Amino acid sequence: MNKFIRIGVDLAKNYFQVHALESEGGGVVSRKLTRAKMFTFFSACEPCLVGMEACGSAHYWARELTAMGHEVKLMPPSYVKPYVKRGKNDAVDAEACCEGVSRPTMRFVPVKSAEQQATLMLHRTREQLTKQRTMNVNALRGHLSELGLVVAKGIENVKELIAMAGDDDRLPKAAKACVTLIAGQIDAIDASIRNLEKEIRRANAQNQTSRLLDKIPGVGAIIASAISASLPDPGVFKSGRDFAAFLGLTPRQNSSGGKDKLGGISKQGDRYLRKQLVLGATSLLRVAAKHKGALADWIVAMLARKPRRHVSVALANKLARIIWAVASTGELFREESFARA
Repeated sequence: MNKFIRIGVDLAKNYFQVHALESEGGGVVSRKLTRAKMFTFFSACEPCLVGMEACGSAHYWARELTAMGHEVKLMPPSYVKPYVKRGKNDAVDAEACCEGVSRPTMRFVPVKSAEQQATLMLHRTREQLTKQRTMNVNALRGHLSELGLVVAKGIENVKELIAMAGDDDRLPKAAKACVTLIAGQIDAIDASIRNLEKEIRRANAQNQTSRLLDKIPGVGAIIASAISASLPDPGVFKSGRDFAAFLGLTPRQNSSGGKDKLGGISKQGDRYLRKQLVLGATSLLRVAAKHKGALADWIVAMLARKPRRHVSVALANKLARIIWAVASTGELFREESFARA
């Protein structure tokens, strides 16, 4: 069998580039493989360290190669980029992966299971359908406003708008036909979203960590299942602040010469998780005055000093830290810190 100390792989759809190192400063094997040849090549190699970028199909290949006995580590593409020497091609990228995976300061992405990826697929599909529903609602509002039919903002007022269009005899038949078509699409999307949310809640009930996160105020089943699927191992972060920074909820720094300059949040990491946490925090602000405890007091004090949108983001940061603490320790959220008054 072939013996290598580590292998770098540049992933693609059909052709994969491999950069295998026999020893430090020793021979190198650089080879382009088809999808079928990937299994043949790695099955003929003794178990070794394999480095790949965390991109499309990376988690699948990580699971497959791990089953063959290899130690697979996934790296963020932005952290691999500094090890690209010059130019841009598959061979250079594979060499960069091989070099980057050996660095002691490299950060790695936990490998997700197929079940976790399936849960995230539910969330992504729900998000896509929500955007499509918003597009249809905006189109319906725009068309009917040209014909003099307007209702208040909010998704809950769309049914009233559709009813107004149906009862208005002044509308041309073609316009009513379009309203019927768009309304049917909105109803179909609503039904699909409800079915997806049922599946998400079912996945949430089957995951112990997700059930713990569900008890945190402002989190709920949707956010809990998304985070438990996106964060297989909370131990990859040293603290709750590191997790909040991973989500892009910490200030962006531009510091030098001992002078600290902080800006707005960095907005790095998973945009979906960050958005959901901010939405959960915003909903929590509306009921904070009806609660008592450390968290409620903190929210009320922040609202007295800062604008509501600033407090929403700050509270999302705090929720991220609480989520990391609960996921790391396995303890329940202390309800007395946000109890009803």
